[in-house]
Amino acid sequence: MFVKTTTWLFVLIVHFWEQNVFVTCNKQFNILYLMADDLRPTLGCYSDPVVKSPNIDQLASVSKVFHNAYAQQAVCAPSRVSFLTSRRPDTTKLYDFNSYWRVHAGNYTTLPQYFKSNGYTTLSVGKVFHPGIASNHSDDYPYSWSVPTYHPPSFKYEKGKVCKNKDGTLHTNLLCAVNVSEMPLGTLPDMENTAEAIRLLESMKQSSTLFFLAVGFYKPHVPFRIPKEYLKLYPIESLSIVPDPDVPKKLPSVAYNPWTDLRRREDVQALNLSFPYGPIPKDFQLQIRQHYFASVSYMDTQVGKVLNALDDLGLSSNTIVVFSSDHGWSLGEHGEWAKYSNFDVATRVPLIVFKPGVTSPLPPPGEKTFPFIDVFQNTQERFGKGQGVESMVELVDVFPTLSNLAGLRPLRRCPPRSFNMELCTEGSNLAHLIRNPERYPSREGYSFSQYPRPSDSIQENSDLPDLADIRIMGYSIRSLDYRYTLWVGFDPGQCLHNMTDLHAGELYILAEDPGQDNNVFNELEHGAVLHKLGMERSWPDSLKHHVMYFSNSFKSNVVL
Repeated sequence: MFVKTTTWLFVLIVHFWEQNVFVTCNKQFNILYLMADDLRPTLGCYSDPVVKSPNIDQLASVSKVFHNAYAQQAVCAPSRVSFLTSRRPDTTKLYDFNSYWRVHAGNYTTLPQYFKSNGYTTLSVGKVFHPGIASNHSDDYPYSWSVPTYHPPSFKYEKGKVCKNKDGTLHTNLLCAVNVSEMPLGTLPDMENTAEAIRLLESMKQSSTLFFLAVGFYKPHVPFRIPKEYLKLYPIESLSIVPDPDVPKKLPSVAYNPWTDLRRREDVQALNLSFPYGPIPKDFQLQIRQHYFASVSYMDTQVGKVLNALDDLGLSSNTIVVFSSDHGWSLGEHGEWAKYSNFDVATRVPLIVFKPGVTSPLPPPGEKTFPFIDVFQNTQERFGKGQGVESMVELVDVFPTLSNLAGLRPLRRCPPRSFNMELCTEGSNLAHLIRNPERYPSREGYSFSQYPRPSDSIQENSDLPDLADIRIMGYSIRSLDYRYTLWVGFDPGQCLHNMTDLHAGELYILAEDPGQDNNVFNELEHGAVLHKLGMERSWPDSLKHHVMYFSNSFKSNVVL
């Protein structure tokens, strides 16, 4: 009897082990953080009906997929410094590209720095921090990285005259699909990034230390310098422009971004567009959309190659994978292009988190988790959408979440003023949403974004004003039901807002207006909404203050 009992117990344990019922609590995990540049959630796993992204979709099918993730400022350097320090722009004091947070604001510990201090080898490829002054011309080495960041040699040609027109002449165009063999060095930056990432994975396979590898792809950032064959995935005749291509009638001028970076490209200059609204001719709009979608598929191919290498090296069973972007990109909505605004199309990002044995069972021996998928051969492949999370989350949440998932000491919550605190978080730990199914979306959750402007009127520098030129800050709050934005006075010398100096406001009721085209801010019957938002106590103090100030002016009109 005893022998039979122990035999069956052994069989039962083996069965449960194979089904991943038992999880080793002290198992340590590597981190692979994959970042796209200027990527909105135009992906199959986010129900986009056009874009072909099979490798990212495959990752999503075994991951937690956050459907309402938002950046804290829709421009590269401020967003990246924000989520890599888990501090909001008002704490990093970086709203442009022209200061280094450790000098200008505080000596804040970064996400890779925290892992490095816990014994990880930290490695960076491509665009992780924004290069230049914003990362001390060193990508924050040696604080954040064990070795200097790899930058692909071919990137120095990214802004050069390498885009061939029909007549064979070379230009600095927006639309820049190329024959790769004709490019300087015969390659492109993201191809080099992929090769270097795979080389580093191979080297870390032989190492006894854990690794934190961040790979920053440059696409779909402009210019759209990509292999020309990817355009074939998106025939122009199959595409359409957005349903809301016009500037909304009730959009405050201060809220509009005039997409000046596009206007500087030679092919856009040739259109002789009026400033600030344009509009871009419909045939050229379709070409922009075609090139953006093709850039996403090109970037997806690079992601697939890195994930396939992770599998081939036997590292996918003990590596947490994160895929995200720094912010979104407008594709003609509201008559706008590029980023530089507080709308969803500019602030919403993909956020996908994979933890082996947690977000999905480990595969049987010999079966791969991330086999490479050729987008040209498997365009009909469809995957499950993974485990979706609908609650509002933010990119400042990534730092505390990854630390928790890796078993590191939890980060403490930052106090209202934390300039002298090196290590704390202004985000939230989302690990519980990754380990457990979401029962229902939190209707009390919010995300917070902001964007600076130099004036109420639209200027050449409205998209990206230098700190000294900022006079107005747009603070925006997104819930499942509303987007609410206040444009208030701002003192660039002190980096302080003046909530008594209200310039404009926006309120969009998403059940009626999912595209955020009808601003009802000045309709007083919506005062109850503002009052409810103003009384929410879970907000960051700096944001709660300005909402409560404005909502007080509505109290005489509110029926509770």
